[in-house]
Parts: sequence; C-alpha cells; structure tokens
Amino acid sequence: MNKKARIAVFGFFFLSGFVLGLWAAGLPSLNDRLHLGPGRLGSVLLLISAGALVSMLITGPVVDRWSSRRVCWIGGPLSAVLLLGPALAPSYWSLAALAVVFGIGVGVTEVSMNAHSVEVERAYGRPIISAFHGTWSLGGAAAGAITAGTLRLGVDPQALLVAAALVVPFGYLAAARWLLPAGAAPEGFAGSAAPVGSSGGEQVVVERSPGGGALGQAVLERSARRMPLGVGLIALLGVAAFAGHLSEGAAIDWTSLHARWILGADPALAPLAYTVFSVAMTTVRLLGDPIRARLGPVLTIRLAGILATAGYVLVLVAPATGASLRLPVAWVGWALAGVGLATVVPVIFSAVGAAGGPVGRALSLVTAFGASGLLVGPAVLGYVAEAASLPVALIIPAVLAAVVTLSGTPAIRRVTPT
Repeated sequence: MNKKARIAVFGFFFLSGFVLGLWAAGLPSLNDRLHLGPGRLGSVLLLISAGALVSMLITGPVVDRWSSRRVCWIGGPLSAVLLLGPALAPSYWSLAALAVVFGIGVGVTEVSMNAHSVEVERAYGRPIISAFHGTWSLGGAAAGAITAGTLRLGVDPQALLVAAALVVPFGYLAAARWLLPAGAAPEGFAGSAAPVGSSGGEQVVVERSPGGGALGQAVLERSARRMPLGVGLIALLGVAAFAGHLSEGAAIDWTSLHARWILGADPALAPLAYTVFSVAMTTVRLLGDPIRARLGPVLTIRLAGILATAGYVLVLVAPATGASLRLPVAWVGWALAGVGLATVVPVIFSAVGAAGGPVGRALSLVTAFGASGLLVGPAVLGYVAEAASLPVALIIPAVLAAVVTLSGTPAIRRVTPT
C-alpha cells in the first residue's frame, strides 16, 4: 500500500507542475489573443495567487475533517478542469474572474497533495518528500517542452490548454485510486510492534521500520501521541517558508535579468543563469532525501540557509570581479542558492508531519506563508530595483536566505531529532 501511495503522490505532484507549467508557457499566446499588456497580465497572475491563498487557508481544516485523500480526489481533477476558464476566456474581465476560480483550484490541490505527501512519509518512516517536489519541477519542465514543440508544429496554444484541461483530470483520478485510505494509521515496513505511549488509558502501538532510523521512529511516536503544532511554532515554520519562497522567487524572476543588466551578458547567455539555478534545485530535490536522512532535518535546514546566503553573496559580488569572471562567479552563486533552497520546503513540510496529529490546518498555514513570499517577492524586488538598483534589491533575498536558518532551525529542532 505504501509504495502505491508513493507512486500516486508522485503522479499528483507531476500533474500539478504540468498544469501550472502549461499555463505559464501559454501566457504569451494568451497575452496576444486578449491584448493584455504587462499591467493586466500582472493583475491576472495576482488574482490567481489571491485565489490560491484564500483556498489554502480554507482547505487545511477541510483536510483535517474529511482526510487528504478525499480532498485530493476532488481538488486534483478540479484544478485541471478549471484551466478551461482562463483558456477560453473571451475578454480581460472574464479572464480576471476565471483566474480567481483557477487559483482556488490550485490552492486546494497544493494543500491536499502536500498533506498526503506528509502522511505517506509518516508511513515510510524516512524522508521521501523532497523527491515529490523535484517531480513537480519535472512536470513544469515537461509542460514547457511540450508547449514549445507543439508551437513549432503549428498547434494553437489555446487548443493545447483545452486538451490538457480535459485529459489531465483522468490522470489525477487514476493516481487517486492508490492514495492511502482515509484515516489510515501510519504503517511501516516489516518490523516489530512496540508500545510508545498511551492515549486515554489505551496503549498506542506503532510499527518500527528498520530502514526508518531515528527520524522515522520519532515521526511515528509523535504521530501516535497526536501532538499538534502550537501557534508560535507554526509562525516560526511559516517565517522560514516565507523567507525560502521569496528567495526562490527572486531567483526565478531575476536571474536572467541580473545577468543581462548588471553583468552585461550576451542575450543568448543571460538565460543560462536561471538554467543553472533550476537544474541545481531540481537535482537536489530529486536526490536529496537520502542526504536529508543522513544529515538530519536540523542540520539540513541550517545548511540550506547558509548555502543559499553564500550563493546570493557570490551573486552580489560578481559585478566586482573581472570581466571574464563575472558570469562564472554568478553561476556558482545561483547554483549554491538552488542547492540550499531546494531542501527548505521538504524539510519544513516534513517537520509539520513529524509534529504528529492532523496536518491539514498547520500545513495550510505554512503553505500560505510560503505562497505569500512568492506572491509579494517579485513585486517588492521590482519596486526596490526601480527606486535604487537590482543589486540593492537582491540584498533582500540574501538576508531572507539567512532567516531560513535563523527561524527554521529552532522550530525544526522542537519537532524532530537532530
């Protein structure tokens, strides 16, 4: 059951990244069709994020009440079907309204599939969440490649979005059949049962997984005792998530522009800065679970912030190096930032699961914190860059990368072993 559930969650993450990747890749064509312009297009993206944030906060309690499996069954297919709205919108105003609805579907899927990923990790008794997020990135990359390929073949981008909205829901439904049953207790791999505590005078028994190690046993014990996260702890984790997401969003939006504007890179070379960051992040997410299991969550989050901060420092000093070194130094910096930031979300979400008890409400709050970082980050950096300069603006994510360590380390130490 655990292996099938893990495959199902991989499917959900891939399809979620795929849908959002198709949407992002189709934005230029949507802009041309409706004659939006930068201002209106920015408003549409803001409305999607606003809808997602609202639904994230609502979805958490629903997940706790009805289970992540049931919400995944509805949220996954629905988020894909709702892509029809923006794809077929005949005007800007209808697009604006439908963008909010699409964002709501995205938020429901994000919280429910992440909550289920935490439950599956509990069942495994060892870190496995990081690879799910790497698969999400692969889904987005696949969507971009398919969009580019179909455009070269002369396929209408609108037709591609419509086709995806009609086909992808069946992929979600197929994956949903393998999700963990609603209310299933964490189950490890073959091992001996051992009492770890009691609840209401009743002994609680969990399975000790021989491959799970200290993290797995702690997750199961805390889950059995159902120890919820307090408001203060959620706030600490949320601040770390906000800082990590804003630093990640800054890299996504400004790497290529920094290379072009500040480092004087050739237009053909400038996009490589983002490529370096993206490849580093995706690789670590796909391969990072064994590393996280070996280092432990506390050391992992500490190193995440340190590496990301060091990466941003290199990016900031790159213009002061020789002309021949500027780009290589910046590339090394963006690679370090990608390596560090890759583990932030998996470690934080895993910590929510390690705290035990229902994860929906806590995870929705932490996810909303992180999403708000992605939402406000690009706008704030843009305003600062316009008022001062882009290097000055990039000091903000550099400082927040350090906040990942300062906020995340004490929070994760309280819910997971070192």
